[in-house]
Amino acid sequence: MAIKYGRAIEARLTPVEPEIKRRPGLDLAKRPRRNRKAEWARRLVREHELSTHDLIWPLFLVDGVKTRVPVDSMPGVERLSVDEAVREAERAAALAIPCLALFPYTDPKQRDEAGSEAFNPDNLVCRAISAIKRAVPGVGVLSDVALDPYTSHGHDGLLRDGVILNDETVEVLVQQALVEAQVGCDIIAPSDMMDGRVGAIRAGLDRAGFADVSIMAYAAKYASAFYGPFRDAVGSAATLIGDKRTYQMDPANSDEALREVELDIAEGADMVMVKPGMPYLDILRRVKDAFAVPTFAYQVSGEYSMIMAATQNGWLDGEKATFTQAREPQATRRVAITPARR
Repeated sequence: MAIKYGRAIEARLTPVEPEIKRRPGLDLAKRPRRNRKAEWARRLVREHELSTHDLIWPLFLVDGVKTRVPVDSMPGVERLSVDEAVREAERAAALAIPCLALFPYTDPKQRDEAGSEAFNPDNLVCRAISAIKRAVPGVGVLSDVALDPYTSHGHDGLLRDGVILNDETVEVLVQQALVEAQVGCDIIAPSDMMDGRVGAIRAGLDRAGFADVSIMAYAAKYASAFYGPFRDAVGSAATLIGDKRTYQMDPANSDEALREVELDIAEGADMVMVKPGMPYLDILRRVKDAFAVPTFAYQVSGEYSMIMAATQNGWLDGEKATFTQAREPQATRRVAITPARR
């Protein structure tokens, strides 16, 4: 062994392991919080990014000119005359919101047992569709097809001796869909939950030369107390006789939702909807997994009004609550009541 200056050369050439001082804590290879440590990191790994492209904006209509009528049970939401609806359509285009959904408030004097105003080619919805498509042709227009805004009894179908007539109602719904397609409606959205209505509407549209008009089926529409503020907005809350449980779905059933969706797709639905959205996230997931079709969740009036009531009482941050609710990854798109800010 070579010795120089009192130490073995080999010893001086041997690397010395540095002493590692470990901080006390868990020995973890995987720490999920690393992906949440900063805003940029959270954005980088975000699984679902909500944008205006994901939204359909509902507008409530009322007769008149330069008219905006607040809906008391939905703070911030107004009924709009056709000219004001056109202005909102222009805002939608500027915000890159792809589609509007139109819902009319029908004067009680225009309501009857047959809902005949529904297939009047000059009714409020038809005038609004025509005006919006002339002014803002690049914005899609969806029209809800059902009789509840037009019937004196507030039901979605024809009523006889306390019974909702299925097949007779479907015939009227086809007429309603046709007058709306004739004035430029892009998407027909039957919300009535009558059996066979999607197939009948599809056949009627095709026969009349409207093969390009889409159908978004309210495929799994549950009976719900969350619809109350909406019924205020369209004026059917005061007229409704009884309830809608003989045609809207039982909240206790999930397998039935899949059967309803399957039937609507087979009959020609291009898109399907689950309504209400928030209480039925499990249904949204099952529908997406089973069918892989464009699936929409409807943030209904009651969901919106709950958030707004809590916001007004200082219990929630309304904007954050709304966006948290809207980030439901099970649905590819949403119909959202939330009004666009001015």
